[in-house]
Amino acid sequence: MTNHSLDRRDFVRAAGLAAAAPSLLAAPAFASRLGRAEKELRVGVIGCGGRGTGAAVNALEAGPDVRITAMGDLFVDRLNSSLANLKKFDESRVDVPEGRRFTGFDAFQGVIDTDCDIVILATPPGFRPQHFQAAVEGGKNVFMEKPVAVDGSGIRQVMEAAALAAANKQSVVAGTQRRHEKCYLEAMERLHRGDIGKLVAGRCYWNMGGLWNVSPEASRSDMENQIRNWLYFTWLSGDHIVEQHVHNLDVINWAFQSTPEKVFGVGGRQARTGDDYGHIFDHFGLEYAYPDDRFAFSMCRQQVGTDGRVEEIITGTEGGATLSSGRALITGPNAWRFKGGQKNPYVQEHIDLQASIRGTGAYLNEGQRIAESTLTAIMGREAAYTGKVITWDEALNSTQDLMPEVMEFAEMKNPGVPVPGRTPLERSDDTRVTGG
Repeated sequence: MTNHSLDRRDFVRAAGLAAAAPSLLAAPAFASRLGRAEKELRVGVIGCGGRGTGAAVNALEAGPDVRITAMGDLFVDRLNSSLANLKKFDESRVDVPEGRRFTGFDAFQGVIDTDCDIVILATPPGFRPQHFQAAVEGGKNVFMEKPVAVDGSGIRQVMEAAALAAANKQSVVAGTQRRHEKCYLEAMERLHRGDIGKLVAGRCYWNMGGLWNVSPEASRSDMENQIRNWLYFTWLSGDHIVEQHVHNLDVINWAFQSTPEKVFGVGGRQARTGDDYGHIFDHFGLEYAYPDDRFAFSMCRQQVGTDGRVEEIITGTEGGATLSSGRALITGPNAWRFKGGQKNPYVQEHIDLQASIRGTGAYLNEGQRIAESTLTAIMGREAAYTGKVITWDEALNSTQDLMPEVMEFAEMKNPGVPVPGRTPLERSDDTRVTGG
């Protein structure tokens, strides 16, 4: 493992200068969309954990003319493990020699600087805004896992990079696979044409047991221990409402074709209270207010031994819809049930991305949309953390920036578990949401 420390502020300032001149990137990005139908697509993987490896496999499954040609990860052991697994899947299409393997905090830039056509961004979400901006400015097409940020500062960075990608016709697909899943697509077509009347309310759930956990080791710095156990630290994952429940909130936004105006709710930490679980909550219950007097109730929890539920329910004036992966049901005068077969949505999203790049399918840039859905989750988290009503504008314009100033293996200050009524949300005008 190499510890190439990286000053995040310097990177953001340098990236901002490049963003001011999008025409500099227009030619190579435009060329990547046209004239590619008969050529292979080269993929670079940034973040070699389970999801990054899985996304790379899905990219290979999506098309025969796809090769993995570069890989980067903070940790050499993760990179080597991922590379071995990819070679087991299809060694003939995994061509990553030593010179295209990168480790350290600057590994992402090494991958972007290669001649790959697509980069897969699958590091812990806190790093996503920086990596996405660098990929777009490097002229790359992007598949990025959800969520795409952990705070308002990161969301704004993603939105700016997504706009630059749109100007350059670079293709961007996010890991919200429901948006590429046949049962959801057919159900949404029916909802939006009025099959259940006017949509008035929604409910969404991601309730489950526990997930993996990596215990800290005394030989490692705080930074390394936290990154290896990234699910449980808000600066890395955004908390599980952002990292996982964003899927369900994205479906609500999709159904309502809008974003929420404000949110109010509760959350806490009952079952996962040990130091191994960082400082995130283990449950949230929230009420989102949408335009036109619509609302959505949101519930998510990760507690061992509890009943699971992962679905979205939409209520209209003339019926309702219940949606989950592989299943869609509409009740009312226009009753319908999805009965068709469908391709694995984790593969379909890569099929759609590759078609966008080659020009054989619709142009896709999901950057703005996934930024909005991620912000929907962030504002819910902050409503629970603070115990206050949080508006869309407050969340978007907050000066909150959870990422460390300098990325290096060092000791870190423990912010502690949020306490509603005392934990603030910083705003752009330097005021704070407090408990009063």
